[in-house]
Amino acid sequence: MTQRKFYLGPLTDNRRWDMVDLRPDDVCVVTPPKCGTTWMQTIVALLFSGDPDVETELSVKMPWVDIRIREMPEIADRLDAMTHRRSMKSHTPMDGLPLHDQAHYICVFRHPLDAHFSFRKHLRNIPLPWFDLWYPEDDQEGVTFRRFLDGGPEGFDGDAMPLAHILRHYKAASALADRDNVSMFHYADMSRDLAGTFETVAGLLGIRHSATVMQQLVQAATFDNMKAHAERYAPSGGKGFMKSDSDFFHSGTSGKWHGTLSDRELAAYDAIMDAELAPEDRAWLEYGSRGIGLG
Repeated sequence: MTQRKFYLGPLTDNRRWDMVDLRPDDVCVVTPPKCGTTWMQTIVALLFSGDPDVETELSVKMPWVDIRIREMPEIADRLDAMTHRRSMKSHTPMDGLPLHDQAHYICVFRHPLDAHFSFRKHLRNIPLPWFDLWYPEDDQEGVTFRRFLDGGPEGFDGDAMPLAHILRHYKAASALADRDNVSMFHYADMSRDLAGTFETVAGLLGIRHSATVMQQLVQAATFDNMKAHAERYAPSGGKGFMKSDSDFFHSGTSGKWHGTLSDRELAAYDAIMDAELAPEDRAWLEYGSRGIGLG
């Protein structure tokens, strides 16, 4: 990757990464929104510590570098002062990030429609009113889904997470997936086999714990446990940023779009997916490892 793309929006400024001095053992969790970011960050935090009761404090200890809300010099200084192994979060596609030869990049994806409906719910829970035109609360005319389909991958559109932004994430990660330090995970696979996900991530990061400790860490990262202790696990949990920390973990299930989107809306979505991705890529992006063979 010789030249990084710019991703600049009301939330995002990927130039902020220029102030981060990446280290060889850093771990960057890179995802579109609502695709399992917090879940994967929690897995990494638990593996780093080996403590199922660790206070993850993701927004402080594993900061979202791209977001404009926090002053970047303060984040850079905090990262520089860390003497332990570090992890950071990004919602910028891989073609907009500095690519270190040894730091590990964990990219997580989810069925685009599941991510979209989760994002709809999420925006009702946070104080970001500039998205109201894209995501009106009373959307009788289907504005939200039309903009999901026709929005661009960058700028304001990118921060509103249209399909084009998810596809840009997927293509940018796939282009680098042959590198030893770039890994791709799927929300559906994490849901089906959380223990296996822990083992895989631990192996990639060179981390070992006893079988007993691993069982405790897996239990800590289950959806039910994270929702029950949302003030600990939600980003900025316990600080009053979100209307409800618990609602950040709304349900964790998939397929909420079934019976909600019209045949015409689904046909428009299918047309874009088929035009943008090979069948095997579409199958994996939607269903993870179980999609293999469906394409």
